[in-house]
This record gives sequence, C-alpha cells and structure tokens, in this order.
Amino acid sequence: MSVPVALPAALSYGVADFAGGLAARRAPVLVVTLVAQAAGLLTLLPAAWLLPGHPSAAAIGLGVLAAIGGTSGLLLYLRALAVGPMGVVAPLSSVVGAGLPLAVGVLTGERLGTLTVVAIVVALVAILMATAGTRRDAAATTGILLGLAAGVGFGLFFVGLGSTPDDSGLWPLLAGRVVSVMVVGALVLRHRLPLRQGVRPVVRLRQTVGAARPVTEQAPAPLPARWMIVSGVFDSAANVLFLLSARLGDLAVSAVVVSLYPVVVVLLARVVLRERLTVMQLVSAALALGASVLLAVA
Repeated sequence: MSVPVALPAALSYGVADFAGGLAARRAPVLVVTLVAQAAGLLTLLPAAWLLPGHPSAAAIGLGVLAAIGGTSGLLLYLRALAVGPMGVVAPLSSVVGAGLPLAVGVLTGERLGTLTVVAIVVALVAILMATAGTRRDAAATTGILLGLAAGVGFGLFFVGLGSTPDDSGLWPLLAGRVVSVMVVGALVLRHRLPLRQGVRPVVRLRQTVGAARPVTEQAPAPLPARWMIVSGVFDSAANVLFLLSARLGDLAVSAVVVSLYPVVVVLLARVVLRERLTVMQLVSAALALGASVLLAVA
C-alpha cells in the first residue's frame, strides 16, 4: 500500500536533487542548502496544518536526529553533484541510502514476500546500472566518494523518520527543518558567504608563449535562486510522501522505492544538460520501471 505514495516521492526527490545540483554549480553548497531548506520550511507550514499530529518529545527528537543525518547527507550530496557526474553520484548515494533502512527493517522483524524481495533486488540492480558508462576522472572519483558518504546521511534520515510515532503528523519534519535552517544559516554567516551573488563558468583565451589557449574561469553571476527554491519545495514534498509511505507500509520497501530517484536525475540530465545515456543506463530505467510494477502488485 505504500508504493503508490513512495513512487511520487522518488519523482520529487529526483527533481529536487537535479535542481539542487544545478544550483550548486553556480553558488556555494551552503548557500544552496540554506535557501532550499528555507523554501522547504515554508512549504511544510501549510502541510503541517493540513496533516495535524501530536508533537511529542519522541517525534521532535527523532525528527531533529533525522534532520542532522539528512542535512549532512544533502551538503555532501550537492557538493558531489557539483564536482562529479550526476549519472554516477545519484545512483551510488541512493544504493547506500536504501541499504541502511532495508537492513534495519529486516533486522527489526519486517517480513518481505518473495515477489517483494525480487523487486527490491531488481531495483538495486537498476540503481547500480545507472552508473555504467560514465567518465572516471579525478573529479568523478571525488564526486563518487562524496556521494557514498551522502548515502549514509540519507539512510540515517530514512531510518530516523521511519521511527517517528504514527500520531505525530508532520511535526518530525517541521522540527527537523527548523533546526536544519538554523544550523546551515549559522554556517553561512560564519563563513561570510554571499547571499546575492553566484558564479558561472566562462571560457577565456589566455596568452601563452607562442599561442593562446582557452581557460575556464569563474565569473560573477546572479544567484540561481530559482533552482534553489525548486529544490527545496520538491524536497519537502518528497519528505512528506516518504513519511506517509513508511507509515502505510514497510520501511524497507518504502526506502528502496524512494531510492529510485537517480533514474529521474539521469533522465533530467539527458533532457536538460544533454548528457548522453548509455545502453546500460537505458536498461536501468527499464528495470526501475519493472521493479516499481512488481512492488505495486506485491
């Protein structure tokens, strides 16, 4: 019953990550995270009123702990998307992010049917195949390492959020987002990062001995606020949908379905950035669709 809610969450996470990754290429990661988190907080306020609950100490505490893991993961993830290929970073981070709650769910007694197990395996294979055929340079390696670390943060976020009381409504998300905005805001102020100016890559000719060669430099540019706001709004929507899906069904299944978001990132990178898709990545998208169907009928 959780799959119909988890699938839109995966779509929303994909859009949020893609938009945040684009913004992080033209602005400091901390600034991108602050604006996105603030936009997400404003999105949560009316949602919390529509889905009321009991703000217990357990709900607030688990929400804050989940937010610490999720915000740490987001900072690492946006940096990874900025320096590495999106088609590699997103799938690898999602494998780790899905694996941790999957293990916790099984260890805490969640019983998975045969068809569900097959669908989960297919989904994990789809996530891994989405990394096939992309570049492997120094920047890509850095992005991959940051993406794996981000996956740990995402996994802790999923586990923490899935452990909140069922009657807490959206209070865990709201409390966690408030703390996240405060912490990231303090970091932005400490590092005195500009909130009104971003950067953009500019290719200039630099004169050398005997010839001029092109050099890519960073030039001032308007802050990509639009992409930051899109990222924050869709991220909050995805968090709400994941929380509801985890309460409607198994944490393990919800986490794996939500972690199909890299397929969305890869497809958006193809359409918007014109990144080429390999045969393996196309097969990955087909497997992800098949896994979603299997989980829906399981």
